[in-house]
Amino acid sequence: MPSKKVPDGVMTTRKFKQILSSIKEIGLIEPLSIIPTDDQNETFLLLDGNLRVLALKELGEDQAPCLIAKDFETYTYNHRINRLSTVQEHYMLRRAIDKGVSKERLARAFNVNLSAINTRVNLLHGVCPQAVELLQDQQFNPEVTRFLRKMKAARQVEAVELMIAADKITGPHAEALLKATPPEQRTDTAPSKPDIPQGDPLEKIVKLEKEMSQVQTKYKDAEANYGSDLLNLVVARGYLSKLISTPTVKDYLTQNHPDILDTFELVVNTVSMDDAVSAEERDPNTGSDDADADKDDPSDEPSDDE
Repeated sequence: MPSKKVPDGVMTTRKFKQILSSIKEIGLIEPLSIIPTDDQNETFLLLDGNLRVLALKELGEDQAPCLIAKDFETYTYNHRINRLSTVQEHYMLRRAIDKGVSKERLARAFNVNLSAINTRVNLLHGVCPQAVELLQDQQFNPEVTRFLRKMKAARQVEAVELMIAADKITGPHAEALLKATPPEQRTDTAPSKPDIPQGDPLEKIVKLEKEMSQVQTKYKDAEANYGSDLLNLVVARGYLSKLISTPTVKDYLTQNHPDILDTFELVVNTVSMDDAVSAEERDPNTGSDDADADKDDPSDEPSDDE
């Protein structure tokens, strides 16, 4: 007789399917726990093993080994147990394979595909012993070790300690720690190699010398023409300053040729580097005002004779 009602839809859950596959493949491992309902009647109350009873019925079995309890309690059978850790499960699978159990049979017993068995068998491959020791009693998704393999040993230990401290040993957490790992602490990132120059080094040197010669030639030409260019600019600036200071001319340009007027004003407002530096040294706060004053000073402008 059942001691509690099994929830509807439990036979479609992954847990029930695993129990069903395990019993079908290797038989019932843990006996049912029962207690007599009455000393005179041969009826028993099921304390633990409701899903196993359903699986046995599903397989057509009518008998099962049982443990007869002396106390009417289910706490011991359901809660006072040590769950198999992920690392212990890995050792169990390796030991079973070493004794001749095929991976296909293990996959049927666990109701998983063959790739899942291979993942669990190779769970600790590439994980350092210190990290394995920290994970010894933990339950976690095998996906965690896939990310740990991409870290070096010291970083693996650090990542496992962080996950244990956060009580969250999951694949996404391990992936986030991997992304935060510097390249020098990862095993999946190759160290950067210095750039190897392409082509003939002598040819590059000749080309570089030619470019430097062209730059020097342009610099000498600019240096030779600097004086005449500056003089032309000063003369043009003085002339244009007088020209746009005439109200009639400025009004005409404003109405008919505003773009030309902007260009003229740009030339008039041009200040040499020496003037700007001198104005800044005289008064850093009002250097621009002094520069404007220098521009408007009639003494700086060329005479009509010039």
